[in-house]
Amino acid sequence: MDPPLPDLFDPDRAADFHYDPDPAAVFRAAIEWSARHRLPSAAADAGRTLLLLVDLQKDFCFPEGALYVAGRSGRGALEDNRRVATFLYRNLARVSATLCTLDSHLPHHIFSPAFWVDAGGDTPAVHRTVTAAEIRSGTIRPRAELAHWVAGGDYDWLSRQVLHYCEELERRGRYALYLWPPHCLVGSPGHAMVGVVQEARLFHAYARRAEAGLEIKGLNVLTEHYSVLQPEIATAHDGSTLAESGSKLAERLLAADRLVIAGQAASHCVKNTLEDLLLAIEARDPALAGRVYILEDCMSAVVVRDPAAPDRVVADFTAPAQQALERCRRAGMHVVPSTLPMAEWPSPEPAGARCT
Repeated sequence: MDPPLPDLFDPDRAADFHYDPDPAAVFRAAIEWSARHRLPSAAADAGRTLLLLVDLQKDFCFPEGALYVAGRSGRGALEDNRRVATFLYRNLARVSATLCTLDSHLPHHIFSPAFWVDAGGDTPAVHRTVTAAEIRSGTIRPRAELAHWVAGGDYDWLSRQVLHYCEELERRGRYALYLWPPHCLVGSPGHAMVGVVQEARLFHAYARRAEAGLEIKGLNVLTEHYSVLQPEIATAHDGSTLAESGSKLAERLLAADRLVIAGQAASHCVKNTLEDLLLAIEARDPALAGRVYILEDCMSAVVVRDPAAPDRVVADFTAPAQQALERCRRAGMHVVPSTLPMAEWPSPEPAGARCT
């Protein structure tokens, strides 16, 4: 029988934006718990299970955050916080390591309204797309004052680059450029990890003498980085490199005997990470898809509501999230609820049809 959940875990804190666990207290509790329940070191695991937690940060996971992932229920990420922490505590002895990604941004970014001005010189509104046609027509353009540090003072280069960026996004068909509110700004409270998830991650690391890795993404202001594995567009219009791909990280993820994935948002950063992981799997060995387990109840889609009229939905990205999960399932990945005991999970098996 599995041990009970640790005493320090309070599920109600999953909805508390301000909860910040005390690392020293977590350490003491984890060491005592490990001794009491005779938890082995992760180094002794016969097979390695890696838990990848995508962008479980306060700006995404609470209504107080800048870009709350509410899902259609309105409580999406709040419930996901609790389920993620509960899953890790229930599986302390089965998870060998954790890797958490952190979406990390600077004040001006290509997806930020602050990066742009419209034809009248005003800052555009959030939650709108920017198209290549609008840039060509001058309906919207990059803010000229940014060129001195974004493009070495060359505004013409910057103008050509943003047009190239939007053209490439549209050509690839994954997203159009979408303007988001400022979020996950480095150094801000919203950049921090959700308290109960941080607590569970530290508890697991101390209790099992296990790796608790971090992966930073999103600092390059000229490209988006939804996927942890690669930027949306890696190359500038002149052939120079904007950001490096994460091929080494893909190899690290696929080296695990089981890779378990959860996080925010199902419609964006989780979706793109899964799609890029599938590309890496197909290039290496399609059967590796069978090692991947997606916690379907530990992620939610972005649903944007009008603050002045909460019943009015401005944007709903639920359908793309659901379609991505179905493609992953067809490719041979396992989509499972976090409440299903890991002992009852399907074994890794050859992948099915190609995920397209």
